[in-house]
Amino acid sequence: MAERTDRAGRTERAGRTERTVRTAATDASARETDAERRRRRAQFLRELAEARALRDRVQPRRAKAARLRHAMRMRTFRW
Repeated sequence: MAERTDRAGRTERAGRTERTVRTAATDASARETDAERRRRRAQFLRELAEARALRDRVQPRRAKAARLRHAMRMRTFRW
């Protein structure tokens, strides 16, 4: 018999809906604090900036063209 789970965590079986038990993973994510989320986001943004810097060093011509395009957009931007 096929089962499907929707976003609310309900399992649909043969036209009947029943509640599923919350897993430990969903409990842990519900308890996650804002500070933990901000810390993970800051780490991600640091790694992203590092990857962009590496790409700019490896492909200097592309980086220069991107800088010039950005400068042109900023010059023509209307506040």
